[in-house]
Amino acid sequence: MNQGEAVQSNGRISTLLTVLLLVASFNCRAQDYPGVQLADVKRTTIIDEVRLNGTVNALRSSNLSTAVAGLVETIHVDAGDRVDPGEELIHLDDELERHALESAQAETRAARERLQDAERRLREARSVGAGRNIAETEVLSRESEVATTRAEVARLEAQQARQASLVARHSLKAPFAGVISARNSDLGEWVEPGDALLMLVDTDHLRLDFQVPQDYFALLDEQTELLVGRRTTAEKADLQTAEDDPYAQQVSATIDKALPVSDPQVRTFLLRAHVPDQIKLLPGMAVTAVLRVNTGEEGLTVPRDAINRYPQGRTTVWIAEPAGDEVFDVREQRVDIGIGFADRVVVRGGLTGDERVVSRGNEALSGGMKVTLSEREAD
Repeated sequence: MNQGEAVQSNGRISTLLTVLLLVASFNCRAQDYPGVQLADVKRTTIIDEVRLNGTVNALRSSNLSTAVAGLVETIHVDAGDRVDPGEELIHLDDELERHALESAQAETRAARERLQDAERRLREARSVGAGRNIAETEVLSRESEVATTRAEVARLEAQQARQASLVARHSLKAPFAGVISARNSDLGEWVEPGDALLMLVDTDHLRLDFQVPQDYFALLDEQTELLVGRRTTAEKADLQTAEDDPYAQQVSATIDKALPVSDPQVRTFLLRAHVPDQIKLLPGMAVTAVLRVNTGEEGLTVPRDAINRYPQGRTTVWIAEPAGDEVFDVREQRVDIGIGFADRVVVRGGLTGDERVVSRGNEALSGGMKVTLSEREAD
């Protein structure tokens, strides 16, 4: 290699080193800038969210009692037992009524025998022939006897059926499937019709009942959404993080009906919904929900985390403006905010709609500072 070529080669190496140093210097400076995440200001439909407290109620819940008075002889269930429709729960002493039923059955059998005999005698009279070998009045008498005996049989059969019904009413059976939630009777007690002996609750068919401010009744439509959770506010306060709470993630519930009658005392109406399959609830539980109704308006919104709140009541956002390759200048902009819904907040003043705001990493920013996209944002 001659001297000229060596000089030229050294020049190229020097130039390359200079470029690498500049890039490295730029990267070092970029890495010195705090990393943030940015979000666009969006124009969206404004959703009004109403927080509700409700109760889980069973579609069927009955205080069970017997239809007749009597002495409790047998109790087949206790509180907490699950029963099927028609299953016997309590049996009253029915000895006297069973004896009366046996007597009625015997009387009915005897009357049927008399009816068969009267019908046989009538057939014989008719076969002989009235007016020849037997008087016509005798035939008429036997016909009357058959009719009378048949009526007697009908009366005794009705009496027997009534007595059988009385015996059956000494047995208290489950009208539907459910769980015995309370037992208010014991062996040997004398009970009267209307006494609440057992409480039966249908735990398979539940509903969610909420009282909603009457102003929202006219806003309900097919797009209205009800998000349901089970934790109460007090329960959530005991949890360290949202991840500790299996019910922090609310699920959508299907609205069944809204009763078009307002309570004049509290100015609310009843909203009823089906229990979502994703959560296990029991009758009597308290539930929380968020009712999301479409206001019919549109507005500018930003993520909740983009809002900075100050003790004086001032609210601001940090606006990011491009200042180079993945580098941004930030400036603080005061805004007027409205309602919040989901993870966004309505901005009623201070933004035009084409800005990008800092949604993460805005805790330690100051005016004129340069920032870069965080690795998560860049990905």
